[in-house]
Amino acid sequence: MTTNIAKMIDHTLLKADTTKEQIVKLCEEAKQYHFASVCVNPTWVATAAELLKGTDVKVCTVIGFPLGANTPETKAFETKDAIEKGATEVDMVINIGALKDGNDELVERDIRAVVEAAKGKALVKVIIETCLLTEEEKVRACQLAVKAGADYVKTSTGFSTGGATVEDVALMRKTVGPEIGVKASGGVRDLQGAEAMIQAGATRIGTSSGAAIVQGKTATTDY
Repeated sequence: MTTNIAKMIDHTLLKADTTKEQIVKLCEEAKQYHFASVCVNPTWVATAAELLKGTDVKVCTVIGFPLGANTPETKAFETKDAIEKGATEVDMVINIGALKDGNDELVERDIRAVVEAAKGKALVKVIIETCLLTEEEKVRACQLAVKAGADYVKTSTGFSTGGATVEDVALMRKTVGPEIGVKASGGVRDLQGAEAMIQAGATRIGTSSGAAIVQGKTATTDY
């Protein structure tokens, strides 16, 4: 099962103090274990794309990260810029405040701006930041992501008050149905945890503990 899990992992490094040496190591590990992608901040996209050229590992980046409070226009520009530099997957953070205000029009427009900027060039995963939302808000966020044409919904940035839970993954899967991807991210540190997320309906795992997971070990830290 570890081989299958490797292909579901977005090998992630999003810390502010990330160095080039760490990005090189991340990409080497991704090539070694055949992870689905590396997920890096936009400044590292070109570097990762060069390091992973000719491999089966995708380059994923984050948009409007980690707060989601940029404008739709800024997120669209970020998306285009990242794609030009080699990203083929983008994980964007929704406008969380707008969702909580009941401003669904802005939330949908925000997501759609990224979807349209990425169309035909990159997968779009929508981070809803479950730890900040009520159950009703989680459902609404997922519905808006589907309506706006996203490819995935994703639990968390890993930089807020909590990460992925099995319950949230199950709720998101139930809400979006079988056709849309669900990405569990934040706090997945071992094989057992990853398998539990997959059992609940996750089709991707975002983690900085990918190497430990495929080796059957437990990592001490995670983004």
